[in-house]
Amino acid sequence: MPISVVRSLEKELTLKAKDFLLTMQEFFIFSMRAFFTLPKLTRYWRDFLDQAKICGTDSIPIVLVSAISIGSLLAIEVGNLLEEFGAKTMLGRSTSISVIRELGPLLMGLMLSARFGSRNGAELGAMKISEQIDALRAFGTDPIAKLVMPRLAAALVMFIPLTALSDFAGLQSAALLAEHYHRLDPGIFWNSVYPRLVPKDFVVGFLKAPVFAIIITLVSSYNGFIAKGGTAGVGRATIKGIVVSSGLVLIANFYVSKIVLENM
Repeated sequence: MPISVVRSLEKELTLKAKDFLLTMQEFFIFSMRAFFTLPKLTRYWRDFLDQAKICGTDSIPIVLVSAISIGSLLAIEVGNLLEEFGAKTMLGRSTSISVIRELGPLLMGLMLSARFGSRNGAELGAMKISEQIDALRAFGTDPIAKLVMPRLAAALVMFIPLTALSDFAGLQSAALLAEHYHRLDPGIFWNSVYPRLVPKDFVVGFLKAPVFAIIITLVSSYNGFIAKGGTAGVGRATIKGIVVSSGLVLIANFYVSKIVLENM
């Protein structure tokens, strides 16, 4: 390979590495400012309630659909597998661990990354392109406290009940499929769920909710804040926010489970 090509590649990789490090630095500062403005929540109470409705109440249908779908699928597939070994009575235990520890919070996080995260990126990106964020600064208002902090607080509060709702819907749909598809008595299903659930199962699942809330809100909001290039730039920022936050949700899901299970 010619030396000129090698040097060109090295220069390009160096520039990309510098851009990445600069982006990480700016994102870290952005995140710290969002957390440091949380004590100002009472000043932006109305914004908090609006965002709580958007990421909480308005997100219930999509969370229910995803939870019911995965709960039903688990009941069918896991039940078929257990039936081969004559262990169909353990269907409740197997399904409850999968839903409460992993699939309930994970699906909730991915659905809200697409719904809540995309809204954040598009809305804040449009405000950045139309210079509304600069106007807030001109009037002496901190745009992060006004626009990002209420979204972060709302996500931290609402993601936990949404996780509980996702778990409940997933288990209920699994119980119904176990009864009508596998002909398993509901009492047998639920008796294999409740006595065997331990605090560790709930800690693993519910600890993921605030982690996902932080990731989705900050990543999508940051991409909206740095949007540029007109309406096409808003689209790029929105898509990037969804892709990055969804990937980080999957990574965080693994590490939270690993850390909690190894230390409890």
